[in-house]
Amino acid sequence: MNDTLTGVTPKPVWKTGIQNMNRTTEKKGTFVKKLIVKVSVATVLVFAWHAAIAGTLRGIVKDNSGQALEGAMIRLSDPNSGMSESIFSNIRGEFVLTTALQGELTLRLRTPYHRDFSTTVDLGEEAVVSQEFSMEVMTDESEISNSLPAAYHFGSLDFETGEDAVFNRYQFQRDCLSCHQLGNSLSRFPRTPEQWEITIERMHRYVGSDFDEDLRKRRSHILSEGFNGEPLKVRPQFPLDDSLSRAKIVEYRMEKGIIPHDAVVNPNDGLIYTVDQGASHMAITDPATGKTEYVSQEGGTFWLPFWKTKTMNWPFERYGPHSLAMGLDGKYYTTLAFANSVGVFNPKTREWEPSIVAGLLAFYPHTVRVDKKGIVWFTIAAREMVGRVDPVSKESTLIDLPDAESGGLSGGTMPYGIDINPADGSIWYSRLFGDKIGRIDPDTLKVQEFDSPVRGPRRMRFNKQDGTLWLTGYSEGKLARITTSASGFESKVYALPEFAEGYPPAPYALGVHPKSGDIWLNENMTDRFFRFIPEEERFVVYPAPLTGTYTRDFSFTEDGKACTSNNPLPMAALEGGVSEIVCIELMEEEPLSELRAYIPKTAEDEMDITDT
Repeated sequence: MNDTLTGVTPKPVWKTGIQNMNRTTEKKGTFVKKLIVKVSVATVLVFAWHAAIAGTLRGIVKDNSGQALEGAMIRLSDPNSGMSESIFSNIRGEFVLTTALQGELTLRLRTPYHRDFSTTVDLGEEAVVSQEFSMEVMTDESEISNSLPAAYHFGSLDFETGEDAVFNRYQFQRDCLSCHQLGNSLSRFPRTPEQWEITIERMHRYVGSDFDEDLRKRRSHILSEGFNGEPLKVRPQFPLDDSLSRAKIVEYRMEKGIIPHDAVVNPNDGLIYTVDQGASHMAITDPATGKTEYVSQEGGTFWLPFWKTKTMNWPFERYGPHSLAMGLDGKYYTTLAFANSVGVFNPKTREWEPSIVAGLLAFYPHTVRVDKKGIVWFTIAAREMVGRVDPVSKESTLIDLPDAESGGLSGGTMPYGIDINPADGSIWYSRLFGDKIGRIDPDTLKVQEFDSPVRGPRRMRFNKQDGTLWLTGYSEGKLARITTSASGFESKVYALPEFAEGYPPAPYALGVHPKSGDIWLNENMTDRFFRFIPEEERFVVYPAPLTGTYTRDFSFTEDGKACTSNNPLPMAALEGGVSEIVCIELMEEEPLSELRAYIPKTAEDEMDITDT
């Protein structure tokens, strides 16, 4: 039958209900291959006060015993605009999604340990469509295992033990997850040690590793024996916060993206600017329409991704814009990872201007920030340096960092995160493989360096209101709260919640919300976004709409939305295979309250629609 949901009462198809398992997945039910959607009379209502929107989808999500399912994701997607909107059911299983999307839309329901359900919804202008859904539990061990995020497949490897072990858990996490997931469906298929060794040798070359043949063989065996195709036994339990039912996630597809890296919301025009390291272009996304414009650097319309080449040859034919920050002149300054330069993009003219050479030794300019004087500061990942350029004089300076030992496989310490202290203008940076953080005096260029409070210190951000420095610890799933001074720092470290004991998350970057002060973390192995509330010292977790999610940096809209790019490497690892911008809105109250009074309380004809 036609599985499009509209305001017209469909012909009933009667099915026998199935037993579900509870949210902790301890109770198992009967395995059935059809998901049943129970539809109350799908009523279309038109209200003058909804004239500015296309329509509203509301309903209830239950399990097969009739119990409400809290935290189920309801996602509507428009194939024409490339936009998707997602919300979550509340403790009663209720949801209301008021959307500007209209026409024939794709509806998908998702919640852990239950099968996805997809259908189409014909949502007319100013319409309210009401449905009730019953979701089916997974019971097959392989199906459950395959539904789990990459973190649990990776975390089930037989790591070596001991602080000094070359392949212990925290070293392995930093070594093998720094650019991409390991353990997703694209990377965990069974392979022989010999097949793994080819991949490992290529990965080691990328970071200048001199690992010998015996070490490569040891890592190959760990991966081959761990990713053997057997279903996992671990069953992570994902927490549900009260604020989840107030969250709305909007996605904007970027069809031409190859490696769209960092994204920034422009405070002047409200558009989202994303540098694409693979395509060498600036992507400009309009949140109002979902449309993206692409402005290429010369010769940057297509690039064969470097992970498919045998070696990383120099020089590259593309610029590789990696990170971006707005200067005092309103232009974006971007690190050109493959060109030893800082790119300049003018959002008013939408043109790339001549780049500023950072220096012959500035191999792989990485993360960039701009200080109050307009000086552009950036880390240099392939050298033990931090760089700066003056956009006015075009003068560049490369600052040598102190000697430090590299941990893991990297041939260097990889200077990575950087930010500007709003109190004294000092520059703070991190060294991912060196477990160091440091301070640079912007006037004397004196460098002070300290042991990092977290292993695998990655990206960092200052709270511009109170001067607190926040830092991700990638190797062990930690967040550091740092109070800096001219002579050092004090810190407090928080462990991100483990949804299964012994399976720590992998926080890549973070953003400090300019109004609330909340810390939004880019975590890249659990298909989730994390928010840390400093006053309460607790984390809130929001499921990502797509599996294989790998995000880079958070930026914030004027009205408070938290936005980031979603761009795993390679893009095929992301569900659907297309990069995107994701924005998360926390509504002040549940949208359900405003609509309850308007839904007519008429008798309901209960019927089942089976997906095809």
